Amino acid sequence: MPVLKNSNYNPHQLLYNGHMQTIIPALFREKHLLRFERERINTTDGDFLDLDWLKQESTNLIIISHGLEGNSQRPYMTGMAGIFFDSGYDVLNWNYRGCSGSPNHKPFFYHSGATYDLEEVVCHASGKYKSIYLVGFSLGGNLTLKYLAETNWPCQKNIKKAVAISVPLDLSASCDKIDHFRNKVYAYNFLLSLKKKVRKKALAFPEIISDFPLRSIYTLRAFDDAFTAPLHGFKNAADYYEKNASLYFLEAIKIPCLILNAMNDPFLGKTCYPREIGERSEKIYMEFPNQGGHVGFSPRSKAERYWSESRALEFIQNENYL
Repeated sequence: MPVLKNSNYNPHQLLYNGHMQTIIPALFREKHLLRFERERINTTDGDFLDLDWLKQESTNLIIISHGLEGNSQRPYMTGMAGIFFDSGYDVLNWNYRGCSGSPNHKPFFYHSGATYDLEEVVCHASGKYKSIYLVGFSLGGNLTLKYLAETNWPCQKNIKKAVAISVPLDLSASCDKIDHFRNKVYAYNFLLSLKKKVRKKALAFPEIISDFPLRSIYTLRAFDDAFTAPLHGFKNAADYYEKNASLYFLEAIKIPCLILNAMNDPFLGKTCYPREIGERSEKIYMEFPNQGGHVGFSPRSKAERYWSESRALEFIQNENYL
Protein backbone atom coordinates (compact mmCIF):
# COMPACT_ATOMS: atom_id res chain seq x y z
CA MET A 1 0.00 0.00 0.00
CA PRO A 2 1.63 3.30 -1.01
CA VAL A 3 2.34 5.99 1.52
CA LEU A 4 -0.39 8.64 1.36
CA LYS A 5 1.35 11.58 -0.28
CA ASN A 6 -1.41 14.14 -0.71
CA SER A 7 -1.83 15.31 2.87
CA ASN A 8 -4.10 18.35 3.02
CA TYR A 9 -3.08 19.79 6.39
CA ASN A 10 -2.28 23.50 6.47
CA PRO A 11 -1.45 25.10 9.84
CA HIS A 12 -2.56 28.47 11.13
CA GLN A 13 -0.39 31.15 9.56
CA LEU A 14 0.96 32.31 12.95
CA LEU A 15 2.19 28.81 13.84
CA TYR A 16 5.13 28.88 11.48
CA ASN A 17 7.30 25.97 12.71
CA GLY A 18 7.14 22.63 14.50
CA HIS A 19 7.85 24.11 17.92
CA MET A 20 5.01 26.62 17.66
CA GLN A 21 2.69 23.93 16.31
CA THR A 22 3.58 21.74 19.32
CA ILE A 23 3.67 24.25 22.17
CA ILE A 24 0.69 26.50 21.44
CA PRO A 25 -1.93 23.71 21.39
CA ALA A 26 -0.35 22.10 24.46
CA LEU A 27 -0.53 25.32 26.48
CA PHE A 28 -3.62 27.09 25.23
CA ARG A 29 -6.05 24.58 23.82
CA GLU A 30 -9.32 24.52 25.75
CA LYS A 31 -10.50 21.17 27.07
CA HIS A 32 -13.81 19.82 25.79
CA LEU A 33 -16.37 19.74 28.60
CA LEU A 34 -17.71 16.22 28.28
CA ARG A 35 -19.62 14.13 30.82
CA PHE A 36 -17.14 11.34 31.40
CA GLU A 37 -17.99 8.52 33.80
CA ARG A 38 -14.97 7.17 35.71
CA GLU A 39 -14.55 3.48 36.34
CA ARG A 40 -11.69 1.78 38.18
CA ILE A 41 -10.81 -1.76 37.14
CA ASN A 42 -8.45 -4.15 38.87
CA THR A 43 -5.58 -5.62 36.88
CA THR A 44 -4.64 -9.29 37.02
CA ASP A 45 -1.41 -8.46 38.87
CA GLY A 46 -3.17 -6.66 41.73
CA ASP A 47 -2.98 -3.08 40.51
CA PHE A 48 -5.68 -0.86 38.98
CA LEU A 49 -6.46 1.30 35.94
CA ASP A 50 -8.79 4.31 35.83
CA LEU A 51 -11.03 4.54 32.77
CA ASP A 52 -13.11 7.52 31.62
CA TRP A 53 -16.21 6.66 29.57
CA LEU A 54 -18.59 8.45 27.24
CA LYS A 55 -21.57 6.19 26.59
CA GLN A 56 -24.61 6.47 24.35
CA GLU A 57 -25.53 2.79 23.84
CA SER A 58 -23.47 2.48 20.66
CA THR A 59 -22.26 -0.88 19.38
CA ASN A 60 -18.98 0.77 18.31
CA LEU A 61 -16.25 1.82 20.75
CA ILE A 62 -13.17 4.05 20.41
CA ILE A 63 -10.38 3.41 22.93
CA ILE A 64 -7.94 6.34 23.15
CA SER A 65 -4.43 6.12 24.65
CA HIS A 66 -2.49 9.20 25.80
CA GLY A 67 1.15 10.23 25.58
CA LEU A 68 4.08 10.32 28.01
CA GLU A 69 2.99 11.83 31.34
CA GLY A 70 -0.41 12.63 29.89
CA ASN A 71 -3.80 11.49 31.11
CA SER A 72 -7.32 10.83 29.90
CA GLN A 73 -8.39 14.47 30.32
CA ARG A 74 -5.72 16.26 28.33
CA PRO A 75 -7.28 18.52 25.68
CA TYR A 76 -5.97 16.39 22.80
CA MET A 77 -7.65 13.38 24.44
CA THR A 78 -10.99 15.07 25.05
CA GLY A 79 -10.91 16.63 21.59
CA MET A 80 -10.52 13.23 19.96
CA ALA A 81 -13.17 11.79 22.27
CA GLY A 82 -15.55 14.60 21.33
CA ILE A 83 -15.43 14.13 17.57
CA PHE A 84 -16.11 10.40 17.85
CA PHE A 85 -18.83 10.79 20.47
CA ASP A 86 -20.53 13.40 18.27
CA SER A 87 -20.37 10.85 15.44
CA GLY A 88 -22.24 8.19 17.40
CA TYR A 89 -19.46 6.15 19.02
CA ASP A 90 -18.99 5.24 22.66
CA VAL A 91 -15.57 6.43 23.83
CA LEU A 92 -13.11 5.14 26.42
CA ASN A 93 -10.18 7.35 27.43
CA TRP A 94 -7.93 5.40 29.77
CA ASN A 95 -5.13 6.37 32.15
CA TYR A 96 -1.86 4.50 32.45
CA ARG A 97 -0.73 3.36 35.88
CA GLY A 98 -0.05 6.41 38.03
CA CYS A 99 -1.46 8.90 35.51
CA SER A 100 -5.04 9.32 36.76
CA GLY A 101 -4.21 11.41 39.83
CA SER A 102 -3.93 8.37 42.13
CA PRO A 103 -0.61 6.55 42.65
CA ASN A 104 -0.76 2.94 41.54
CA HIS A 105 -0.04 0.07 43.91
CA LYS A 106 3.07 -1.41 42.33
CA PRO A 107 6.68 -0.15 42.43
CA PHE A 108 6.63 0.10 38.62
CA PHE A 109 4.28 2.32 36.59
CA TYR A 110 3.97 2.31 32.76
CA HIS A 111 6.19 2.33 29.70
CA SER A 112 6.07 2.56 25.90
CA GLY A 113 5.55 -1.15 25.38
CA ALA A 114 3.29 -2.11 28.30
CA THR A 115 0.76 -3.81 26.05
CA TYR A 116 -0.51 -6.00 28.90
CA ASP A 117 -2.38 -2.98 30.28
CA LEU A 118 -3.98 -2.15 26.94
CA GLU A 119 -5.11 -5.78 26.77
CA GLU A 120 -6.70 -5.39 30.21
CA VAL A 121 -8.68 -2.41 28.92
CA VAL A 122 -9.71 -4.09 25.67
CA CYS A 123 -10.77 -7.27 27.48
CA HIS A 124 -12.84 -5.28 29.96
CA ALA A 125 -14.72 -3.57 27.13
CA SER A 126 -14.75 -6.18 24.38
CA GLY A 127 -17.85 -8.13 25.40
CA LYS A 128 -20.08 -5.08 25.13
CA TYR A 129 -19.25 -3.93 21.59
CA LYS A 130 -19.53 -5.25 18.05
CA SER A 131 -16.54 -3.22 16.83
CA ILE A 132 -13.61 -1.62 18.65
CA TYR A 133 -11.23 0.97 17.22
CA LEU A 134 -7.99 2.23 18.76
CA VAL A 135 -6.46 5.70 18.68
CA GLY A 136 -3.08 6.42 20.28
CA PHE A 137 -1.07 9.60 20.74
CA SER A 138 2.75 9.61 20.89
CA LEU A 139 3.75 6.95 23.47
CA GLY A 140 0.17 5.70 23.23
CA GLY A 141 0.59 5.35 19.48
CA ASN A 142 3.66 3.19 19.96
CA LEU A 143 1.81 1.13 22.55
CA THR A 144 -1.16 0.69 20.21
CA LEU A 145 0.91 -0.45 17.23
CA LYS A 146 3.02 -2.87 19.26
CA TYR A 147 -0.12 -4.31 20.84
CA LEU A 148 -1.74 -4.95 17.46
CA ALA A 149 1.39 -6.68 16.17
CA GLU A 150 1.57 -9.11 19.07
CA THR A 151 -0.38 -12.35 18.66
CA ASN A 152 -0.73 -13.44 22.29
CA TRP A 153 -3.67 -11.19 23.23
CA PRO A 154 -7.03 -13.01 22.95
CA CYS A 155 -9.19 -9.87 23.18
CA GLN A 156 -7.95 -8.35 19.92
CA LYS A 157 -10.58 -10.12 17.80
CA ASN A 158 -13.11 -7.27 17.80
CA ILE A 159 -10.59 -4.53 16.90
CA LYS A 160 -11.21 -3.34 13.35
CA LYS A 161 -8.87 -0.37 12.75
CA ALA A 162 -6.40 1.91 14.52
CA VAL A 163 -4.89 5.37 14.20
CA ALA A 164 -1.52 6.32 15.72
CA ILE A 165 -0.62 10.01 15.87
CA SER A 166 2.84 11.58 16.40
CA VAL A 167 4.36 8.17 17.05
CA PRO A 168 7.98 7.68 18.16
CA LEU A 169 8.25 4.51 16.10
CA ASP A 170 11.98 4.33 16.82
CA LEU A 171 12.16 4.95 20.58
CA SER A 172 15.93 5.31 20.69
CA ALA A 173 16.13 7.86 17.87
CA SER A 174 13.20 9.83 19.29
CA CYS A 175 14.68 9.90 22.77
CA ASP A 176 17.91 11.29 21.36
CA LYS A 177 15.92 13.89 19.41
CA ILE A 178 14.10 15.09 22.55
CA ASP A 179 17.35 15.12 24.53
CA HIS A 180 19.04 17.32 21.90
CA PHE A 181 19.92 20.76 23.23
CA ARG A 182 17.42 22.41 20.86
CA ASN A 183 14.61 20.45 22.48
CA LYS A 184 15.69 20.64 26.11
CA VAL A 185 12.48 22.38 27.16
CA TYR A 186 10.51 19.25 26.32
CA ALA A 187 12.92 16.89 28.09
CA TYR A 188 12.95 19.21 31.12
CA ASN A 189 9.16 19.16 31.44
CA PHE A 190 8.94 15.38 31.09
CA LEU A 191 11.73 14.85 33.62
CA LEU A 192 10.16 17.24 36.10
CA SER A 193 7.01 15.09 36.16
CA LEU A 194 8.77 11.74 36.03
CA LYS A 195 11.16 12.60 38.85
CA LYS A 196 8.24 13.56 41.10
CA LYS A 197 6.76 10.13 40.55
CA VAL A 198 10.03 8.37 41.31
CA ARG A 199 10.44 10.31 44.56
CA LYS A 200 6.97 9.18 45.66
CA LYS A 201 7.75 5.61 44.63
CA ALA A 202 11.00 5.71 46.59
CA LEU A 203 9.08 6.70 49.73
CA ALA A 204 6.53 3.93 49.20
CA PHE A 205 9.05 1.22 48.19
CA PRO A 206 12.41 2.19 49.77
CA GLU A 207 13.65 -1.41 49.62
CA ILE A 208 13.25 -1.42 45.82
CA ILE A 209 13.73 2.16 44.63
CA SER A 210 16.24 4.84 45.58
CA ASP A 211 15.81 8.39 44.35
CA PHE A 212 19.51 9.17 44.82
CA PRO A 213 20.38 8.80 41.08
CA LEU A 214 17.88 11.56 40.23
CA ARG A 215 20.46 14.19 41.15
CA SER A 216 22.61 13.27 38.16
CA ILE A 217 19.86 12.68 35.60
CA TYR A 218 19.36 15.39 32.98
CA THR A 219 18.18 13.41 29.95
CA LEU A 220 15.30 11.04 29.22
CA ARG A 221 17.75 8.35 28.16
CA ALA A 222 19.50 8.57 31.52
CA PHE A 223 16.15 8.37 33.30
CA ASP A 224 15.14 5.30 31.30
CA ASP A 225 18.52 3.74 31.99
CA ALA A 226 18.25 4.29 35.75
CA PHE A 227 14.54 3.72 36.32
CA THR A 228 12.22 2.79 33.43
CA ALA A 229 14.32 -0.11 32.17
CA PRO A 230 15.19 -1.87 35.45
CA LEU A 231 11.76 -1.33 37.04
CA HIS A 232 10.12 -3.05 34.08
CA GLY A 233 12.57 -5.91 33.59
CA PHE A 234 14.94 -4.56 30.92
CA LYS A 235 18.72 -4.52 31.08
CA ASN A 236 19.13 -0.85 30.28
CA ALA A 237 17.64 1.93 28.16
CA ALA A 238 19.01 0.48 24.92
CA ASP A 239 17.42 -2.90 25.66
CA TYR A 240 14.13 -1.22 26.58
CA TYR A 241 14.03 0.82 23.36
CA GLU A 242 14.95 -2.11 21.12
CA LYS A 243 12.34 -4.47 22.59
CA ASN A 244 9.48 -1.97 22.61
CA ALA A 245 9.89 0.23 19.53
CA SER A 246 6.86 -0.35 17.30
CA LEU A 247 9.06 0.20 14.23
CA TYR A 248 10.19 -3.43 14.56
CA PHE A 249 6.62 -4.75 14.86
CA LEU A 250 4.76 -2.92 12.10
CA GLU A 251 4.84 -5.58 9.42
CA ALA A 252 3.10 -8.09 11.71
CA ILE A 253 -0.06 -5.94 12.02
CA LYS A 254 -3.11 -7.55 10.39
CA ILE A 255 -5.73 -4.76 10.53
CA PRO A 256 -5.76 -1.34 8.80
CA CYS A 257 -3.73 1.25 10.71
CA LEU A 258 -2.99 4.88 9.91
CA ILE A 259 0.28 6.38 11.16
CA LEU A 260 0.11 10.17 11.15
CA ASN A 261 3.53 11.81 11.77
CA ALA A 262 4.37 15.41 10.88
CA MET A 263 7.73 15.90 9.20
CA ASN A 264 8.50 18.88 11.47
CA ASP A 265 7.72 17.01 14.70
CA PRO A 266 10.47 18.01 17.18
CA PHE A 267 10.16 14.68 19.02
CA LEU A 268 10.68 12.27 16.13
CA GLY A 269 13.93 10.97 14.71
CA LYS A 270 14.46 10.35 10.99
CA THR A 271 13.66 6.65 11.34
CA CYS A 272 10.12 7.48 12.49
CA TYR A 273 9.13 7.93 8.83
CA PRO A 274 9.65 4.40 7.42
CA ARG A 275 8.15 4.92 3.98
CA GLU A 276 9.53 1.64 2.68
CA ILE A 277 7.43 -0.32 5.18
CA GLY A 278 4.30 1.56 4.18
CA GLU A 279 4.99 1.00 0.50
CA ARG A 280 5.14 -2.78 0.85
CA SER A 281 2.49 -3.22 3.51
CA GLU A 282 -1.14 -4.08 2.80
CA LYS A 283 -2.45 -2.75 6.13
CA ILE A 284 -0.16 0.09 7.27
CA TYR A 285 -1.13 3.47 5.86
CA MET A 286 1.37 6.28 6.45
CA GLU A 287 0.71 9.98 6.15
CA PHE A 288 3.57 12.41 6.74
CA PRO A 289 2.38 16.02 6.33
CA ASN A 290 5.11 18.64 6.23
CA GLN A 291 3.49 20.57 9.09
CA GLY A 292 1.79 19.68 12.37
CA GLY A 293 4.36 19.50 15.16
CA HIS A 294 3.96 16.94 17.93
CA VAL A 295 0.33 16.15 18.83
CA GLY A 296 -0.48 19.51 17.26
CA PHE A 297 -2.34 19.80 13.95
CA SER A 298 -4.21 22.92 15.05
CA PRO A 299 -7.07 24.18 12.87
CA ARG A 300 -6.84 27.46 11.00
CA SER A 301 -9.88 28.83 12.84
CA LYS A 302 -11.78 28.10 16.06
CA ALA A 303 -14.76 26.96 14.03
CA GLU A 304 -12.82 23.97 12.70
CA ARG A 305 -11.92 20.67 14.33
CA TYR A 306 -8.29 19.77 14.84
CA TRP A 307 -7.09 18.21 11.62
CA SER A 308 -5.80 15.03 13.30
CA GLU A 309 -9.25 14.42 14.78
CA SER A 310 -11.04 14.83 11.46
CA ARG A 311 -8.43 12.66 9.76
CA ALA A 312 -8.76 9.88 12.37
CA LEU A 313 -12.55 9.87 12.03
CA GLU A 314 -12.30 9.81 8.23
CA PHE A 315 -9.90 6.87 8.25
CA ILE A 316 -11.98 4.80 10.66
CA GLN A 317 -15.26 5.48 8.86
CA ASN A 318 -13.97 5.14 5.30
CA GLU A 319 -14.59 1.63 3.93
CA ASN A 320 -11.86 2.12 1.34
CA TYR A 321 -9.31 1.55 4.11
CA LEU A 322 -9.93 -2.16 4.68
